[in-house]
Amino acid sequence: MPKIRNYSGYIVSFGIHAVALVVLGTLHYDLFDDQPDILLETVFSEDREQEEFVQEMEESTDVAETISVVAGGVVSTNVGAATGPTVSQTKIETSDSLKEPEIRVNAGEISTPGNDTIGVDLGEGEVTGETGAVVEGYGAAMKRMTLELMRLMREQKVLVVWLFDESESMKDDQKMIRNHFHTLYQELGLVQELGLVQEKDEVIRKGQEVLLTSIHSFGKGVHDITEKTGPTSDPEVIRAAIDKIQIDKSGDENMCQSITFIIDKFRARANKQKRRLAIIVVSDESGDDGQTIAETIDKAKKARTPIYMMGREAIFGYPTARIRWVDPQTDLPFWLPINRGPETAFPECLQYDGLHGRWDSASSGFGPYEQVRICKESGGIFFLLPGEEENLAGPGAHEQRRFEFLAMKEYQPLLLPRRTYEQERTKSKFRKSIWDVIVTLNPNLNKQLSIREHWYAIEPAKFREEGKGEFQKAMYAMGLLSQATKILENIKPLRAKEDSQRWRAAFDLAHAQCLSYRVRLFQFMLAMDKHNKDSPPPKEKKHNRWNLRRVPAMLKPDEQQVKQTRVNFEELQAEEKLARDLYKFVITEHPGTPWAQRANYEMKQGFGMRFASVFRDTRYDTVKVTLPKF
Repeated sequence: MPKIRNYSGYIVSFGIHAVALVVLGTLHYDLFDDQPDILLETVFSEDREQEEFVQEMEESTDVAETISVVAGGVVSTNVGAATGPTVSQTKIETSDSLKEPEIRVNAGEISTPGNDTIGVDLGEGEVTGETGAVVEGYGAAMKRMTLELMRLMREQKVLVVWLFDESESMKDDQKMIRNHFHTLYQELGLVQELGLVQEKDEVIRKGQEVLLTSIHSFGKGVHDITEKTGPTSDPEVIRAAIDKIQIDKSGDENMCQSITFIIDKFRARANKQKRRLAIIVVSDESGDDGQTIAETIDKAKKARTPIYMMGREAIFGYPTARIRWVDPQTDLPFWLPINRGPETAFPECLQYDGLHGRWDSASSGFGPYEQVRICKESGGIFFLLPGEEENLAGPGAHEQRRFEFLAMKEYQPLLLPRRTYEQERTKSKFRKSIWDVIVTLNPNLNKQLSIREHWYAIEPAKFREEGKGEFQKAMYAMGLLSQATKILENIKPLRAKEDSQRWRAAFDLAHAQCLSYRVRLFQFMLAMDKHNKDSPPPKEKKHNRWNLRRVPAMLKPDEQQVKQTRVNFEELQAEEKLARDLYKFVITEHPGTPWAQRANYEMKQGFGMRFASVFRDTRYDTVKVTLPKF
């Protein structure tokens, strides 16, 4: 009987537990059935401002005594820096900016990589091109270049080809780079001594240096300066080669074709020696063969060849800058054009300044489109070398050339292929209309928009004859500006829907310019008419020409002029005030940018016009001077 009682107790207990387990099992499934879909939400929104890290790169010629190895793809806050994936030098778990974020989570099974994975250096294969590493000079650029070569050398040996622009304007730059070469090689020598270069092929390592350098130059063609010695690791041979670079008198800079030539020439040799080919271009111009950029990028990608460039800022929305050159024989100054832009695939600003084509050297804050895009697509870096250029001429040449990153981060150019860029622009009525205005008011395409500003004859009769044709041009340009203003005012409601800050800025500035240029042209006609009527004598006896001057004070039309033009002074003043208000809007809406700088320049020079007598050296007309081609 006791055994039966014990068994019955077990049976009862088993039954109770079994029922409990069934009930609990049912509750478990009900809970999960009622649970909503797993959702991971974060308080981080698209509008959340990210913390910025800014590092100033100081120029130093001292050789480093220790080496700080940089993980591939250091995060950059430079203007125009790459938006692709990068790898931080600091492990994620130690970053202050990522500690204790506020996150709302509907719990689900979430797995994260372990510490062994998070801390891994992903190497050079993860690096994307950097579109604007702002440095203070060639010393800082060479320091950064040392780190880049070091990064490449951690994987395999490297063959680096320096490609120097042969234009006359680059001679001083070549000397500066030459003087910094010893720093680069001594620091890279320290890398090898510390055993930081991981060479897998010991046989090749014993027979060849880890880094070899070749010096080439380019203009119309490409010249191998180290042809006799071949690629070398001797800094003195390299420095001597730089001194041998000749000036190309043709003035052609076939940059894209030269890069393609170097890749074709050295790709097989680099592969045979198990080396990584890298190219460093040094040029202050954007080149003359941008139409071949697609072929150059394709070759660089297939050869896994990063392209690095040391260059200057593109001119703001304009392809040309001007350099002041003085003839050594006559001491006469000349202002010669060089290709230095624009920063976008096509200009996004007016090429017109209210009388004729633009004649300025204002900085865009970004590098030239072709150069920057090649660096980005190939995984290289464009080193932006802002600063004073003594021989740069024209308005904006010596104004602010470097803009703050925070002010410019929303204005970065679209580095798309030209065809893609054009297709995207055409899809938008807002952008296409702005482009139509730019084309319509382009003096390079329509010579009737080029009105003389200088060197009118001092004699009244000749002045009237010369002025007659320019007056007709002004009437024609007034009509085009009226059409352009209507186009812009029609698309004004679309501005709020435009997601690009660059295009909104382009609209704001162009709208203000079209209105102010109408005032300026009307003032030109009043000044021309007044000068013809008054025929004033020159201010000084030696003066032999009349030049237009842009001044703040506007001329008031007389009764006859009001009757002929149907424009009174009150209307003129109202239009000037509206233009100034629009310029002030540009400055307020786009502070610290080239658009604001241009708006400020337009207001400062004023909308009024008057003629002033000047002296022009007659040797410009009698002495033949052979101008160099930069």
